[in-house]
Order: sequence, then C-alpha cells, then structure tokens
Amino acid sequence: MLAVHLESGRIEVRRQPLPRVPPGFARIRLIAAGICSTDLELQRGYYGFHGTPGHEFAGEVVAADDPGWIGKRVAGEINLACGKCDWCARDLGRHCSHRTVLGIVKHPGAFREFLTLPVRNLHVVPGSISDEQAVFIEPVAAACEILDQVRVLAGSPVAVLGDGKLGLLVAQVLRSRGARVHVYGRHREKLRLVENDGITSERIGNTIPERFWPMVVDATGSSEGLRTAIALCQPRGTVVMKSTVHGLVKIDTAPAIVNEITLVGSRCGRFEPAIRLLASGRVKVERLISERFPLSRAPEAFRAAAKKGVLKMMFH
Repeated sequence: MLAVHLESGRIEVRRQPLPRVPPGFARIRLIAAGICSTDLELQRGYYGFHGTPGHEFAGEVVAADDPGWIGKRVAGEINLACGKCDWCARDLGRHCSHRTVLGIVKHPGAFREFLTLPVRNLHVVPGSISDEQAVFIEPVAAACEILDQVRVLAGSPVAVLGDGKLGLLVAQVLRSRGARVHVYGRHREKLRLVENDGITSERIGNTIPERFWPMVVDATGSSEGLRTAIALCQPRGTVVMKSTVHGLVKIDTAPAIVNEITLVGSRCGRFEPAIRLLASGRVKVERLISERFPLSRAPEAFRAAAKKGVLKMMFH
C-alpha cells in the first residue's frame, strides 16, 4: 500500500506492507483524509514526530473480529486509550496516561491506504454525511469540546481569534449553541465564509482592540495568539486555548493575573455532538476545502497546505 512518511521535516510517499490487525482492532480502507494545522506543526518539529501523520479521516472497515463492522463507513477517535485506568473509567480516555495518538504519538496515522484503530474508537458515519464532511468530524468534535468545558448560553458574546479551519469551525459550533460570535482574522475572503451564518467578523491588524469580550477562543495556531486573546478578554473573562504550536509560547502573564482571566486548555472532543451538527447542516464544511490530492502527491499537498490563506487540503 501507499503511505505518507514524515521525517526531519521531509514528506515522501513510500510503499509499505498492509498493517496487521491486532485483536479488538479494525483495518480501515482510507476514503478521504484532511491535512490539519497539527500535521503542519509535526512537519515543523512538534513532538519530534516521524512516521505516518494524519488523524482526520473517513474510511471503510475491511477487516475486524466482529463481521458486523465489515463494510461500515467510519470515522475514528484518535486517542488509543488503555481502557483500564481511572481516566478511561471516567470516559476520558483522551487523557489516559498510557494512550497513543493516531498520527501523532506512537501510532501510524491516516495518510495511508489502509490504517488500523481499535473498534471501540470507531463511529459509523450516517448516510446524511458525505465522505468529505465525515473528514471534519474530528475537528468539529474538537470545537464541540469547548461546550463541554465552558458554559455558553444563548446570546452570550464570544470572540474567536483566528480565521483558519479550526477558527471557522469553532465559530459555527458556538453559533449553533446560540452565542453571539465575532471572528477576528487577517483574511477578508476567509471571514466572508461564515458571515451568512449570523456570525460577525472583522480584520485584525497590529493594533489590538480594547478589552471587551467575556470569552475569547484562541484558534490562531500562532505563538502570538494567546497574548492577543488575553488582551481582548475583559476582567474575569475566559480564554479558551485551542492552538497547538511547535516551540515555547512566551507571554507576559501580568495581564492574565491582574485581570483575573481564566485560561482553559482545550483539545479533542466527543464525536457524537459533532456527528449531529454535521448531519443537521448547522455546521457547513464543504466551503472550507481548498484543494484535493491523491496520496501519491502528498509532498505537493503539504506544500500547498502550508501557504498563507489556504484552508483544508483533502486526500482521496
């Protein structure tokens, strides 16, 4: 099979044997997958990663202990938990200290023709969700995690900082809860993508607007994002940190302390609410796809994904 390999910042395509299927696992034929900002950070050195990246995917089960899974179209949760620790007992396997992570930590990722995941990680994709929409289940679930962590009421004002893929998904998810969402970004053409959804937006330059927002989500993917989010947040407000960045993020903590701002780290989320939102059409993702590539053109796809102004690059 073809598999994408990342090592020392270099992307290449290799031929590899089909992955074996351990007990409790499924072998999945890739249908579609998406390059996300975390994949680009891995290329820049995040986690010291080498191997096959990729964790946003839709596929078809072709082998499993339970024949009832064969032929099912699925998406998969990316954290492979032990299933035995206290975190797993609390249904928080994404915090299991023994976990591996698809395409990120010690488990080969989805950018290959066949991948493996535990059956317990799989979710059947309903027919109302297309193959390409299904690729977005994982990042939409990450956006939905905010709703499990922070109380968001209908009419609550929320600022989303960042007009990339995740920022635009976060804005739609928060809007689906009834929040009054305002997106700050640097690209007018990206901001327009969500303006018809009842979301307001504006371009942000070098001058940071005055403190105003009770809740700010940093989805910039940049080392400067957190500093800007804290500056946008009003006293006793909340900043949700969604960016994963290679390297250290340097900020002046004084504004956060003086203004008693709560910082909330936010990562992966439950798939069930993401699937419901995509099936209902309340989160629209097709407009976030910039270009499509076969796996054989992975180096070109990664170069394109790293360009400014680009949204989702999709593998088929």
